[in-house]
This record gives sequence, structure tokens and C-alpha cells, in this order.
Amino acid sequence: MSASASAVHAAVTAAYRNEWGQVVATLIGLVGDWDLAEDCTQDAFAAALTTWPRDGIPDRPGAWLTTTARHRATDRLRRDAVGRAKLRQLAVLDQDPEGPDSIADERLRLIFTCCHPALPFEARVALTLRTLAGLSTAEIARGFITAETTMAQRLVRAKRKIAEAGIPYRVPSADLLPQRLAAVLAVIYLIFNEGFGAQDESRSLTAEAIQLGRMLTRLMPREAEPHGLLALMLLHEARRAARTHDGVLITLEHQDRSRWDRALIDDGLATLDRALAQRSVGPYQIQAAIAACHATAPDTAGTNWRRIVTLYDELTTLAPSPVVDLNRAVAVAMADGVPAGLALVDDLARSGRLDKYYLLPATRADLLRRAGRVAEAKAAYEQALRLAPTEAERSFLAARLTQL
Repeated sequence: MSASASAVHAAVTAAYRNEWGQVVATLIGLVGDWDLAEDCTQDAFAAALTTWPRDGIPDRPGAWLTTTARHRATDRLRRDAVGRAKLRQLAVLDQDPEGPDSIADERLRLIFTCCHPALPFEARVALTLRTLAGLSTAEIARGFITAETTMAQRLVRAKRKIAEAGIPYRVPSADLLPQRLAAVLAVIYLIFNEGFGAQDESRSLTAEAIQLGRMLTRLMPREAEPHGLLALMLLHEARRAARTHDGVLITLEHQDRSRWDRALIDDGLATLDRALAQRSVGPYQIQAAIAACHATAPDTAGTNWRRIVTLYDELTTLAPSPVVDLNRAVAVAMADGVPAGLALVDDLARSGRLDKYYLLPATRADLLRRAGRVAEAKAAYEQALRLAPTEAERSFLAARLTQL
């Protein structure tokens, strides 16, 4: 049964968000060629745009796309001797059933392959975001606060390194898992942040990250940090519905807390308890504990800001970064007064470490506004507006300017 153009477009868009990573990961597992897997997956999506209007949208779009991409890969592999050898390997792989202790989800295999220690850390994260989540090079570059051309070069080098070093496509053995964990956690959290910071159409990215987080806690149940990361994502996701209104961001202090998802909050708090029970504290657990302070407070005034400052002090020791320093400055402003927080923000501004990060001038603008320094606040809001990456963030900043 045929389908309308609008229905097909919506279905292909949804399939790209939900199925891209699974299709690419499956093909990499079968053919062992990253570029071929991505190219054939792209071909499958292109084929869907021409086939689905005629034949109708399949009941299982992911299965249709995987089969089509596999056929494309098979056709291309038949063209040369190396390809024919890979086809023989593919046939053997197809006959090899999953063992009881193997990881069935190919996406998790892909993450651990991308996070091989032979690759530079940022290349591991970027490659997985590109291959697993289908993010564009520009989106990944924004996540790293770096140039798009720089990120493109990292991706090319990472794929070349995997091919030249013969890095295997598998979840590593138990003794090697811990050394890969930091990069894997970073991958999952950046996928979550990309979805959380975008508009509603990227919601599936947060769901993807949470699902991967759950898989990781099952894979490594005695490791505290996977539980900490999962708790952090759940507590953030619980506030999603209250973060925007008519496309404009709403700050934490003005959010309607009755719209927060209590089930997700309870899940996040229980997961945090499991993390803390491991008696091994890490950065994700601390961030989850900060999020828990917000999730359990009745309002901004009733938030335990002194506790949050203490947690940021711990986080600064374990994972120092200028972004952590900025967030700590906000907590200090709430706990000790605006002048104390503003002094810390001004120190950060003078350091130049966050010159391209719009939240630095946005935070400074808000504190200046609270201090009654309207002219300086206006200039800071204008600077933040020039740096803001999304329409929702620009709309929020423009509204604040109008209020001034």
C-alpha cells in the first residue's frame, strides 16, 4: 500500500533518529569496514525515500533498512577479491549464534570498539557520536567547543587508525573493561547532552543514551560510575517537559516543578543509591548528587545550595574544568550572595578559557542583572546572544534583553 510523501518523510526522519546507529553497527559487525557500513546505510535511507512511497512504510523500518543496507554492502563486496573474502567471513558470522554471555546489542560493541585505547580520547568520543548516533561533524564539533574542520580531521584519522591497527569489533574481556570505561561514559553522556540541549525532535537521542546507560550498568554491575551516569541522565531527563515553553528556554528557578517526571526522579535517586553503595566516588556520581539536590528541593529558595557548593568542590578535585568552575560560581552566588559568585565568574572571563562558551556571558549577565548593574548586564546578554548555538537559547536571551 502506497504512502503519502509527508508520511514517508516523517517515517524516514524518525527511522534516522532511532535506527541509524543500530544499522551502522550491525553492518560494521558483519563486514568490518566502517566507511562501507556508513555508505550503505546512507544508501538504504535514500532507497527508503523512493521505495516507501510506492510500497508503503514497512512495519519494522529498522529491519527493512538493515536488510537493504546489507544488500548494498554485498553488491559492493562482490566487485573485488578483498570483498569476496569478506563475503565468506560474513557467511561464517551469520552462522555463529550469540553465546549466553555475549552482548546482543551491536551498538554497545561499537562503543567499545570506538573507545579502544589506541585512539586519542576525543577521537574515540567523536567517532562513536558520528557512527552510532549519526550526528553531523558540525554537531560533534559544537559538543567539543571546537572547529568543524578540526573535528573532521579527527574522524578521518580515527577510522584510518582502526583499519591500520586491526582494532577488533567486540566488547573487550572483563580485565580490559575498566580502562575503556571513561571514554565509554563520555560517549554516552555527550549523546545525551546533544539530545537534551536540542529541540523536541532530538528526544530519541536522550532515550538512546539512557538505554545505553542501562546496558552498561548490566554489563558492569559492580562499577559505580555507570550507575552514577545513568542516575544523572534520568534526573536531567525528568525535567525535560518543564525546560521550554513555546520554544523558549525556562531557567531552573522558573520551571513548573509539577511538570517534572516523578517516576524518572525516583528511578534516578534509586540508581544513585546503587552507585553510592559501591563506595567508589567518581565525577558522574557527584554530578548526579547535585542533580538530586535540585530534584528533591521544593523550589529554588529551598535548595541546599551549601551542599551543592561542597559537591562542586569535590567535582573540581576529581574532574577540574572551566565549565565546572562556572557552575560552582552560580552555586556560590546562591549560597553566599551575588557578589561572591560574580567575582568567580569575572575571574573565569579574564582567564579566556571559555571565550566561545555562551553560558559564560549569559551567567555573568544574570548575576549583573541581579546586582542591579543593568548596563553591564545588557552588554553581557548581547555577547551571549552572539554566541548562543540554538534558537531556543537565543530566544531566551533576547527575552531577557527585552526585560532589561
